[in-house]
Amino acid sequence: MTNYPSPHDSWGYGQTGQPGYGKPFQRPFSHPESQPPAFSPVPMPRGYTPGGQPDPRAGLKSKRKAQRNTGLRFAALYVAAIWLVYIINLVLFDGNLLYFGIQPLDPDSLLCIFTSPLLHGSLEHIISNTVPGAIFAFLVGYSGKRVFWEVTAFVVFIGGIGTWLFGGVGTNHIGASGLVYGWLAYLLVRGFFNRSGSQIFLGITLGFLYSGLVWGMLPGTPGVSWQAHLFGAVGGVVGAMIITSDDPPELAAKRERRQLEKQGGR
Repeated sequence: MTNYPSPHDSWGYGQTGQPGYGKPFQRPFSHPESQPPAFSPVPMPRGYTPGGQPDPRAGLKSKRKAQRNTGLRFAALYVAAIWLVYIINLVLFDGNLLYFGIQPLDPDSLLCIFTSPLLHGSLEHIISNTVPGAIFAFLVGYSGKRVFWEVTAFVVFIGGIGTWLFGGVGTNHIGASGLVYGWLAYLLVRGFFNRSGSQIFLGITLGFLYSGLVWGMLPGTPGVSWQAHLFGAVGGVVGAMIITSDDPPELAAKRERRQLEKQGGR
């Protein structure tokens, strides 16, 4: 008896159930699960929510990054400036640039209030001002370029004039420690004038970490310009009282409302 293969083994079946040509019948459409979606979602650009609105978290992150970069630039500028002047003075001028320090009550030395912060008499002197100065320059610069330059101007001018008036005739005052004390004083007290909890917390933390610097504002240590420290700190406090460019957004908005109310009442 001959065993013939079944038609089902060698032939396929068409749509009408008739024998095909050796291949199983393929449906004219795929399974629904394998179908591509009716539309593909359009990816939103970075910084936007799925609803197409700006993401406030992305904006805050970008702002903090810009503030951090600004602070780092000012810290680097401070360190580079004092060390460059120190090397130039040592190598090219044999230390004679120290003459441009503040010499109290000498009219020819009055403009040296702008040069004395860049001058240092020894390696130990400049090293002692490098690290704290870079930290405070970063923290002040973190609030913005305008804040940094305004605070620095108050510290240099008030600290320099105070040292020139009360530093003692026959002395020469050099070094960036007046800047260091001024920046620190500003960071310590600005939160109370700005009514900012975060700034107050930062000030308390810095006060705890650098509380030992308060002794540098008192007389008694030979060779230390306590006048530059004291009046530099006074300049930082005055800057915190006057400067408004470092105000938190809430305080700035409140001040603007008051100004509008005054204008409306006229």
